[in-house]
Amino acid sequence: MKTLLSSLVLAALSCAPLARAGDLVDLSVIDRDTGKTLTTYARDGKIYVAGTPGHRYSVRIANRIGERVLAVLSVDGVNAVTGQTASPAQSGYVLDPYQNTDVAGWRKSASEVAQFNFTALSSSYAAKTGRPDNVGAIGVAVFREKPLDLPWREGKIASAPLADRYTPPSPPAQPASQKPAPASVPSGAMDAESAIAKSAGATNDLARAETAAPGSAAHMRKAEESLGTGHGAREISHVAWTEFARAGTQPNEVVSIRYDSRANLVALGVIPPPPPPRRFVEPQAFPGGFVPDPRS
Repeated sequence: MKTLLSSLVLAALSCAPLARAGDLVDLSVIDRDTGKTLTTYARDGKIYVAGTPGHRYSVRIANRIGERVLAVLSVDGVNAVTGQTASPAQSGYVLDPYQNTDVAGWRKSASEVAQFNFTALSSSYAAKTGRPDNVGAIGVAVFREKPLDLPWREGKIASAPLADRYTPPSPPAQPASQKPAPASVPSGAMDAESAIAKSAGATNDLARAETAAPGSAAHMRKAEESLGTGHGAREISHVAWTEFARAGTQPNEVVSIRYDSRANLVALGVIPPPPPPRRFVEPQAFPGGFVPDPRS
């Protein structure tokens, strides 16, 4: 199958904290309006980050091994390249050995994306295309590459050029009444990207009540509507097609992150609530009264 390859090899792995260290890739979320990697919180074997409504973000994928991998990125259960309901079998981005790259939006063409931004669940791209069930989950399915049949191993060469072996995927179909409105294209090219499919079994734990002990913070009413990912302004982002033969039909690794607003994660017990403010009593030189006995 044909997959997307970043047109640039980005800088070495960031030293910022990563969401989870997998065997093949690391995954993290970057707030593009602050430039900071979002702090991660662990609960019940899951990883969470707190997003800020209205802020743009990108998904950073870092290849940790010395061979190419295919990364299938899903945002809210939607393939970030094709717009289809995500599946690991779909198209994605290819990362070179030890490459890391930021995926800044929904791929609109080989030269443009629509920015990811944190928005209310009801305003998310997934909800507006009739797929709200997995809003709040970001995942990447990772595939190793099948070794090529080299002439000195097989005694023959490929029967066709690599470029002729695969057919590009057809553009995703969108409901006629729900196509996202075009947005303006900001000037200046952004960083190259890489990504594809939904994390297997990922669900929007934050969009509905979680199981928790009675009286726990998770049973508190959420402070605000859950966050989702919007279909934001267009920006330049160049990629090129390449071939990638998967070593197997199942992902070699799946890494996922859940996200919501800080207020909601506090209400759900994912983020500890801030300590109550310390009451400060102004010391008095002459508080009055008589001298008491000391405490024993």
